[in-house]
Amino acid sequence: MDGIPEIPLTTRAALPRPKALNFAIMTGKVYKSTGSWYVVKTAEGAVWNARLKGILKLDGITSTNPIAVGDEVEWEPENEGEKTGTITEIHDRRNYINRQSPSHRMQHHIVASNIDQSLLLVTLKDPRTSQGFIDRGLVTCEAYHVPAVLVFNKVDIYRKKEEERYAHWKAMYEAVGYRVVRMSVETGEGVEEVKGMLQGKISLLSGHSGVGKSSFLNALFPALRLKTHGVSGWSGKGIHTTTFAEMYDLPEGGQIIDTPGMREFGIVDISRQELSGYFPEMRVLAGQCQFNNCLHMEEPGCVVKEAVQKEVIAMDRYVSYCSILDSIETNNY
Repeated sequence: MDGIPEIPLTTRAALPRPKALNFAIMTGKVYKSTGSWYVVKTAEGAVWNARLKGILKLDGITSTNPIAVGDEVEWEPENEGEKTGTITEIHDRRNYINRQSPSHRMQHHIVASNIDQSLLLVTLKDPRTSQGFIDRGLVTCEAYHVPAVLVFNKVDIYRKKEEERYAHWKAMYEAVGYRVVRMSVETGEGVEEVKGMLQGKISLLSGHSGVGKSSFLNALFPALRLKTHGVSGWSGKGIHTTTFAEMYDLPEGGQIIDTPGMREFGIVDISRQELSGYFPEMRVLAGQCQFNNCLHMEEPGCVVKEAVQKEVIAMDRYVSYCSILDSIETNNY
């Protein structure tokens, strides 16, 4: 297994050029995407609104959003007074995070690109994040070579049951190699630790609706005054407050990308055969099974199942692997 996603990272593509303009080509980074217009910021800090001219096609990629937050782009100014322009080129992405498109099951949606780390914000109460959601997020990060950190928020409302689950998950994920942090935006516990992790890096912030992403960003940027909502009383699920992904500059250097809350983290472009390679505890056993194409289910001579029986691999993680494997179609799209 080579661990390389089927989608190529090369995304440079030329667009039809508009009619001759007297302005020079400009470069910058996409800070926000609203579907048709993109907020682009130059290295000098100038903010422009840009749009695509014509249809952009990227070889080998069927994405619902051709341009994502974090993309480096070139554009030609249209109106310097209004700071509007036309995007003509996307630079190669060094990485990106994607998920199944909420509206098109057979397509993917690029959440963000060119990121240094992913912070998965989870909660064990109001609302409760499932292990399946966590593991799907971690698998996606592994597939696209993005370091992931688990941040457990709202620890101020944890009771005995939540504290026991947190201790169990913390031990399980740290044993695999992930960093686990506990945090409460309400009391300030752990906020400074997470802030320190963000300095000088481009970080992706994701999680369910209602886990406290907007509240955390308000703690980082009090002037933003982002809207926050609690949890739906009848469903126990978070209420969406962020509509589009958006990047913010950190005062101490670096950027953080806020993403819309997700009910599920749909996996795309990962085959059944390569899935185990994105579970670090299974990856270290690669090639030791009796069969090279072992899926670690019913095959004889499987070292992964043996490791589960010996509790070297956590049963909860193996069950999660089986659940994800079952959800991946044999003919992966």
